[in-house]
Amino acid sequence: MNLTEFKFEVDGDGIALVTWDMPGRPMNVLTPKVLDELETIIDKVASDAAIKGCVITSGKDAFSAGADLTVLKTGAADYAKALKEQGPEAAMKMFFETARRGSLVYRKLETCGKPFAAAINGTALGGGFELPLACHYRVMADDDKTRVGLPEVKVGLFPGAGGTQRVPRLMQTGDALQMLFKGDQIKPKVAKMSNLVHEIAPKADVVEKAKAWIRNGGKGVAPWDEKGFKAPSGKVFSPAGMMIWPAANAIYRRETYDNYPAAKAILHCVYEGLQLPMDAALRVEARYFANILRSPVAAAMIRSLFISMGELNKGARRPANEPKTSIKKVGVIGAGFMGAGIAYVSANAGLEVVLIDRDMASAEKGKAYSDKLVSGAVAKGRAKPADKDALLARITPAADYAALKGCDLVVEAVFEDRGVKAEATKKAVEVLGPDVVFASNTSTLPISSLAENHPKPENFIGIHFFSPVEKMLLVENIMGAKTGSRALATALDFVRIIKKTPIVVNDTRGFYANRCVGNYIREGHVMLMEGVPAAMIENAAKMAGMPVGPLSLNDEVALDLAWKVLQATKKDLGAAVIDPAQEKLLETMVVKNERLGRKNGKGFYDYPAEKGPKTLWPGLADLQETKLDPDTIDVNELKQRLLVTQAVEAARTVEEGVVTDPREADVGSIIGFGFAPWSGGTLSYIDMMGAKKFVELCDRLTAKFGPRFAPPKLLRDMAAKGETFYGRFEQGKLAA
Repeated sequence: MNLTEFKFEVDGDGIALVTWDMPGRPMNVLTPKVLDELETIIDKVASDAAIKGCVITSGKDAFSAGADLTVLKTGAADYAKALKEQGPEAAMKMFFETARRGSLVYRKLETCGKPFAAAINGTALGGGFELPLACHYRVMADDDKTRVGLPEVKVGLFPGAGGTQRVPRLMQTGDALQMLFKGDQIKPKVAKMSNLVHEIAPKADVVEKAKAWIRNGGKGVAPWDEKGFKAPSGKVFSPAGMMIWPAANAIYRRETYDNYPAAKAILHCVYEGLQLPMDAALRVEARYFANILRSPVAAAMIRSLFISMGELNKGARRPANEPKTSIKKVGVIGAGFMGAGIAYVSANAGLEVVLIDRDMASAEKGKAYSDKLVSGAVAKGRAKPADKDALLARITPAADYAALKGCDLVVEAVFEDRGVKAEATKKAVEVLGPDVVFASNTSTLPISSLAENHPKPENFIGIHFFSPVEKMLLVENIMGAKTGSRALATALDFVRIIKKTPIVVNDTRGFYANRCVGNYIREGHVMLMEGVPAAMIENAAKMAGMPVGPLSLNDEVALDLAWKVLQATKKDLGAAVIDPAQEKLLETMVVKNERLGRKNGKGFYDYPAEKGPKTLWPGLADLQETKLDPDTIDVNELKQRLLVTQAVEAARTVEEGVVTDPREADVGSIIGFGFAPWSGGTLSYIDMMGAKKFVELCDRLTAKFGPRFAPPKLLRDMAAKGETFYGRFEQGKLAA
């Protein structure tokens, strides 16, 4: 056999060991070539009488990361070509056969007659776990890092190589559906209890344990291929089955609002598949899988949440001419909530941190935040006491700026006040000199103006974290008018070290994320003052695909902050840019009623002192001069308003040159403020609808609700030319 992706050897007992070890890749992924070689191996094992069975393992730390989703681009191109040259029927047949290739190879392994065992030596996900599921025996490494799972739903897909059929035949249907819907990664002990693996063992022993099973007479027959097999939850059409399926459908509706075709396909596959023999069930799965692969939702989610995010995390926007930086020690000025969070993620990534505040008590309080977080991780078994001690030892609280000496980067996170920030900049430069890159964590103040306080503005950059820092993945890197490539490279290297996802934006008020999410919150305010019931606003947002409603989100970021930003904007830009309805609402909430949001237990919602669910403040209805009849309100229009107001603002940032790469707009919108993940992001939402239809929708909303929905000239130009953002703009550069 001429193998490049696998190593093949047979021991003295006649047991073949197949080691999956793709050259030139950090992880094993499924590609057409891998499937071809795997089929060759199956044929060899099945046909060679001297081979008793086969163990499949990995030559890398992880077993497999699943399918290489970048090949889907090629598949889409091949389909388009076949459609043009051969017609829809031939094109669809070709696409279907391609989509089910993995499923057929795995089924061939499962039915070849020889026992196959999987030695899962590291994390196995997606199609990389469906391969072990097709094996007759599975041994999993029992260590903290090893996980198994089927996370495809998180990128708009579902397991299409047998996962929706084998998992419900291994565990209770309800548990199987939960696993498939959530896409969680499962630890070894839970995997064994769930019957996903047969045995767990030390990592060094998994291959030998798998061989021992074959040596001791392991059968090459899957349970569902034996006569009399019964699924763990019994038949679909049974009293037990009828307890599962109505609830499953209700849960699907509640969690997805029917925005995710892949999740719906999972329901179909499991429901229909459990009523059929395995081969027919796999054929059903393959048909749904091929259909989902061609859906615009899957294409958009894969592009943004897998391909684009991967590219940005690997440094797609990093200046190519700048040498790699060596960041070992970071200074954080300001030990408040944001600064404390930045200190924690930096120390957690192995960096030395100097945490500065006005006095030692404040600095120590900031360090205590890290203590709280890491202690929680220890209590949950996610970290060891030694890890806690090491992390806290890397954080040095201080009140004297002299402690910054030796820092490779400084991140300022003081109060949003120009004077305070200017003083922090001056004091840091006095200690470190002007050549150390200085970053300001600001959410509102333009970077170019803040950089005027630095003797070398080329070394000044914005690094905008989102709250809470330890949970939010997005970091905006803001280029001031004079920010140099070295500062950008340093910032991006830092963000990569702390395992966040960076986007690069040019300087403007509110940058990118806050401009879009500000529109979202404003629209919720305006709807409320129009007379739309608060609960209807919140639910319409969730129906549209947002994680929380605009009123709830405003409570989280604080109503008094929104009020201050509104007043600052009014002062700087004039009253014409302020929505009077929004101003009136915030003044009533903040100034007259002291409802500041979650932080003081009362905002648009009331928050109980004891543990319990938040509830909408009954007084909201009293603030509405007009109360609309819910039955007369177009819910679809509410959903459109909440999404369009964000998407049209994203388009404006592109027109203004704030965002120059569609990937960053899309990825940033999903992980930064939760913009409907099913859409692929703000710009993908427009592309999916088509610029012409989007502009028409904007015009209708403008005519009815005002100029805040007016599409920019860029969108009208794109609509006239039939362009998309991903077609018009090259990666990172404006098209000519």
